[in-house]
Amino acid sequence: MLDVDELRNEFPAFSGPQIFLDGPAGTQTPRRVIDAVSHAMATSMSNVGGEFPSSYRSSDLTNKARQAGADLTGGAPEEIVFGANMTSLTFALSRALAEEWEKGDRIVLSALDHDANVTPWVLAARSRGVEVAFAELGADASLDLDHLDSIIDERTRLVAVTGCSNAFGTLIDISRVAASAARVGALSYVDAVHLAPHRYLDVEALGCDFLVCSSYKFFGPHLGILWGRRSHLSGLPAFKVRPAPDVAPGRWETGTPPFELLAGFLAAVDYLASLGWGGDRRGALESAFREIGEQESLLGERFLAGLGDNVKLIGPPTMAGRVSTFAVDVAGVPAPEVAKRLGELGIATWAGHYYAVEPMRRLGFLDRGGLVRIGFLHINTSSEVDAVLDGLAQIAGAA
Repeated sequence: MLDVDELRNEFPAFSGPQIFLDGPAGTQTPRRVIDAVSHAMATSMSNVGGEFPSSYRSSDLTNKARQAGADLTGGAPEEIVFGANMTSLTFALSRALAEEWEKGDRIVLSALDHDANVTPWVLAARSRGVEVAFAELGADASLDLDHLDSIIDERTRLVAVTGCSNAFGTLIDISRVAASAARVGALSYVDAVHLAPHRYLDVEALGCDFLVCSSYKFFGPHLGILWGRRSHLSGLPAFKVRPAPDVAPGRWETGTPPFELLAGFLAAVDYLASLGWGGDRRGALESAFREIGEQESLLGERFLAGLGDNVKLIGPPTMAGRVSTFAVDVAGVPAPEVAKRLGELGIATWAGHYYAVEPMRRLGFLDRGGLVRIGFLHINTSSEVDAVLDGLAQIAGAA
């Protein structure tokens, strides 16, 4: 098992009294990531393409960051695109894919998703006169995959789904979704922002065409990472300025790369790899996520076992088919008030819809202040689980 106490020593934020259960909205960063960003900014890095040492350093860092992205996703370095964030990357790719859509085509989206994997596609479809169909929710805030299969037809050009619900922690069978899309010649796009901190990503095993994540959700800086199959990144029309590269992945990256953030991303991937073992970084990451999954499962089981009768869980009732992210409704107390009271106890959580507009609307929580989201990561402790359970019990008991 992971030595959590030792790992927490790497995180300056954990030197204070606050309990961080807001990881689904962004994790804290280990010292090595902070130092990597600072070092990159202090060592006179220049733009790439110059014939001088500082430019060589930038090129070397960019190449190393692409390799880290390839190791994290299971792809190849030339298939890794960096951007401001997942949302910006999705908007950019949606415009490119829509160039090849025609009236009468259909795209299939998920009613479980964060809005960053909904609105970019809806707007792109609207601009081309393309139909949008939604796969609906199943029991326990899951995605109804049978319904999804039923609405994927020969007209379908794209299927976009989350890998894991950012609201409820529900895992999605991406391999099944990608296979259903491929059967009709449609492309599959996976929002792995909430999946990446909890599970090993292997795009070849998943079978998808695109996968996107954000490093600030797995202990890194604010940076978006897109993996796309080489044939797509090379063949699709990219919206770029004329002097930008004509080859992938550079043709998808606008402006000067954020070198200091690439350095932080590289350090974050190396932090994750340090939790595992193996002959190379990719092997170490695979084993690390087994350790992470086991640790988070123990925390999740403790949390689920301790929930009181007046605290309703929305989502899978056990750790099967989910990660350690939980949405709860405290009887008689609006979610914003619950989060405020927990904050007064020194416990950071989130209340609201967390941009998961579609599922919150369908479940009837959108106009009620949403739900309280509590997220455990491998660097949380059993005492922190107990603290939030005690806090919820106090709030529910006072209602």
